[in-house]
Amino acid sequence: MELLEDFYIEELKDVLDAEKQLTKALPKMAEAARDQQLKAAFQEHLQQTEGHIERLKQIFKRLEEPAKGKKCKAMAGLIKEAEEFLSEDAVPEVIDVGLITAAQKVEHYEIATYGCLATYAKLLGFNQDKELLGQTLREEKETDGKLTVLAEGLNIEAAEGESTEDQEGEEETEQSEEREETPVR
Repeated sequence: MELLEDFYIEELKDVLDAEKQLTKALPKMAEAARDQQLKAAFQEHLQQTEGHIERLKQIFKRLEEPAKGKKCKAMAGLIKEAEEFLSEDAVPEVIDVGLITAAQKVEHYEIATYGCLATYAKLLGFNQDKELLGQTLREEKETDGKLTVLAEGLNIEAAEGESTEDQEGEEETEQSEEREETPVR
């Protein structure tokens, strides 16, 4: 790659693959989510992601390049991390917190990628691409913001669930200790 344009095209291929991987992961994340708002957020983002893919295809068409992705190892790693978390045994509130964490990691990766791509498009004079990439960037930031709001509520629920479990566990321990100390006649 000698030119910025070559690098730009390679990054477009990378993010196209990332978005396609995400279209396979989001339904699984929605299914695993316990909170209905979180389920809805994942379903909404799936629809947005399909729109992101269409915008990328428009850019490839304008560039007269095949709309073919290049394996995005970063997205594959983020999705694998989410899948590993889901295979663990966790209480429902913690599952939702973990899903939001995974989703926000994905959003931050996409925000960084689309931000760079929009800048490259501007530098290359590809104003139409810059607008399309900027629209996707705005949507990614909006999704991240929605996830943050959901996380604040779900983190509180998870923490309250833990404190309730801790209290119940302490009560059981105290009762067990009392039984041990009481002499049997």
